[in-house]
Amino acid sequence: MQDQQRQTSRGIPGPHGGAVRFSVLDRSRTREGHDGPEALRDTVRFAQEVEALGYHRFWVSEHHGVPGVAGSAPTVLAAAVAGATRTIRVGTGGVMLPNHQPLVVAEQFGVLEALFPGRIDMGLGRSVGFTDGVRKALGRDKHAAEDFAAQLTELLGWFRGTSDTGVRAYPADGRRVPAFVLATGEGAAVAAAAGLPLVIGDLRGREKMLRAVDGYRAAFQPSPWAPEPYVVVSGTVAVAATEEAARRLLVPEAWSMAYARTHGTFPPLPPAERVEELAASGALTDKERSLYESGLQGHVHGTEEQVAEALTALVEESGAQEVLVTTSTYDREGLLDSYRRLARVAGLAGAGGADRP
Repeated sequence: MQDQQRQTSRGIPGPHGGAVRFSVLDRSRTREGHDGPEALRDTVRFAQEVEALGYHRFWVSEHHGVPGVAGSAPTVLAAAVAGATRTIRVGTGGVMLPNHQPLVVAEQFGVLEALFPGRIDMGLGRSVGFTDGVRKALGRDKHAAEDFAAQLTELLGWFRGTSDTGVRAYPADGRRVPAFVLATGEGAAVAAAAGLPLVIGDLRGREKMLRAVDGYRAAFQPSPWAPEPYVVVSGTVAVAATEEAARRLLVPEAWSMAYARTHGTFPPLPPAERVEELAASGALTDKERSLYESGLQGHVHGTEEQVAEALTALVEESGAQEVLVTTSTYDREGLLDSYRRLARVAGLAGAGGADRP
């Protein structure tokens, strides 16, 4: 193990010779037998753990009306995370801009930046409520995402004081909060036109992702927000003592995704053992089994050595300057151990050298 640690502790080489940054997106996933408030407290404690390990950013997400996700108010949760940490950058992955008025979003991030200067990121997505009921409750329809580029322009304008309304967005006015565009494909063109960093996933659709990254770089327009393209690739990474143990960390999320697609609701994460028993007993329908097995494919997982090799290849192919890791699982200690091991792979300052069980 010591030889493996020495091999993986130097970090993943980036496109310009320096080490790639590693960051965390936590979706405050609920678990069977554990309620939403506990999931939110877990998120805050998790941020403290990854800060100590040396990760660059910690982001939280936005979901509405989803039983399996407690994070419905990302700027509120980001404030709690920033208040409980000292140095790590804190932000959103992301605020779904079509769900909100740009002025209100600017004001929220202005408050965060005023309270925690130099530590706040504004990750912005183009998704709207997942179901008709959620969209109705938000006062939006499924076409709201089509106005994302205009909403983004308006939002950035509030920070620069360029609104033609005569209104100023205090305390955002005149402040600089780094903005990122979250994309699965289409949003890459919006990021390029706006001159903003791109956050793109997921790792399972590698060819589609790489095409979008190439298009983003080719079309990028330098802006006051970013002088050159900046790419963050996002996805699930699971690291454990053995490849099989790492794969088991993926089981709860894979099952929850399969359940959502067959039952119409995204549930709390179940223990891996129960999912494996279901799969072995023949209790799954053919569709459930197919979706579940598909959900286990394409992620980066394995031992530290295997993950180091896979991430090195990913960065070489994409030219990414940063990796945003989004892993969720039922086993909290297994999850923390995975991020500790990944910190060693990434050569992070707080990773240390001691082996862990």
